[in-house]
Amino acid sequence: MLLKKLQLKTIDYRFGLTMCFLLFFNSVISAQEIIKDVVAEKPAEVPSTQKRKIDGIIATVGDYIVLDSDIDKGFLEISAQGGSVKDITRCQMLGKLLEDKLYAHQAVQDSIIVSDAEVRSMMEERLTYMTQQVGDINKVVAYYKKNSVEEFKTYFADILKEQKLASEMTKKIVDAVEITPEEVRNFFKKIPKDELPTFGAEMEVAQIVIEPKVSDADKQKVKDKLNAIRKDVLEGSSFATKAVLYSQDPGSSPNGGYYKMTRKTPFVKEFKDVAFSLQQGEISEPFETTFGFHIIMIDKIKGQEVELRHILISPTVSEDALKEAKEKITNIRSKIINKEISFADAARTESDEKETRANGGTLVNPTSQDTRFELTKMDPTLYSQVSNLKDDEISQPLLNTDDKGKKTYKLITVTNRIDAHTADYAKDYTKIKELALKEKQITAIAKWFDTKIKDTYIKIIGEYRDCTFTNNWLKK
Repeated sequence: MLLKKLQLKTIDYRFGLTMCFLLFFNSVISAQEIIKDVVAEKPAEVPSTQKRKIDGIIATVGDYIVLDSDIDKGFLEISAQGGSVKDITRCQMLGKLLEDKLYAHQAVQDSIIVSDAEVRSMMEERLTYMTQQVGDINKVVAYYKKNSVEEFKTYFADILKEQKLASEMTKKIVDAVEITPEEVRNFFKKIPKDELPTFGAEMEVAQIVIEPKVSDADKQKVKDKLNAIRKDVLEGSSFATKAVLYSQDPGSSPNGGYYKMTRKTPFVKEFKDVAFSLQQGEISEPFETTFGFHIIMIDKIKGQEVELRHILISPTVSEDALKEAKEKITNIRSKIINKEISFADAARTESDEKETRANGGTLVNPTSQDTRFELTKMDPTLYSQVSNLKDDEISQPLLNTDDKGKKTYKLITVTNRIDAHTADYAKDYTKIKELALKEKQITAIAKWFDTKIKDTYIKIIGEYRDCTFTNNWLKK
């Protein structure tokens, strides 16, 4: 029963996380009013003659309130996104809203900062997405029953700030949870043999990547363009606008090139070296990384953290360079097939992909961080490239274009196949560790709620006091 209990707990936990992400990315709850200057204190009672004037308030959590209409809008938006609400009760929806309020309230108590710049960046990204969906920002404004774009932005900023506070608080709790090998072993031992999970068929994959060489002349064209942009900004143009117009970084260009980072943020070394060498307001000269050429402007420096904007432009690869790269990788393939060199040794000596070169080209699963890829969860593009390969077969040269438009040629092979099987501690340690860690995180979050609910002013009124909640919101 242990595994079944874990699965049930995981469902409850995943419901919370799924709802959290759904609310965040689809903006599905209305803006919340904040009760000023109230921290874990009981606000003054409202005379009964005035209660109709605050119609709709059904709960208070610390500094935040929940409106009855928030529940209705939650259901409406889930349906609008194609989700099913038939198994979600109003009490469950309220429970999730209460969780979000407590996360946000405690984030403020813990001095977690969400800057106005972060909120603006998030807002621009969300508004761009919503406008692309409906075709007109005014339709978005009308949907939320606001009178103007500016009124909507003010309203929307409160939503985003609260959601960001909640997500940062959740991350703080979960990131603090660690698990030892002994705990993993004990977790596995407690699972009855007839309840051990079954893992699907998996494979391990290796690849060799050859990048077309960019000419010095093409590189200089990009640097000249970035220098021209830099000059315009120094003369008064908006860096953010230039980033939207010209940057080829899909992760930041819609937000005007905005990033927030510390020295521990996983950016390439060259980028971080330049970012932390600049003063506030300063714009870098063009510099090169594996992604292309960049310029950076520093918006703010706050201790060990910087807020910056950047523009990325990658040189165009010529047809001659593509042809030369294909010829090179075709020659490598011939040597492997003719047994002149092994695939792994060819990857170590010839591949241009630093991340896999040292491991003989072996790919790491970004989800699990091990080398196995479960067939049913594999990236569709990768699956299409390997699904028809036989054991030890080397693919033909494949032209690959990544999400930034960068073109490379690659060879790919399947190095190991693992059939569907019942969990084995030695063979599946990484997956078992993930399950054990998840259980420990669920326990940590449950304990966090128990503690914070006791220490926070919470009030639920009306018919919702009859709800059966997972957490002890009523403090019974």
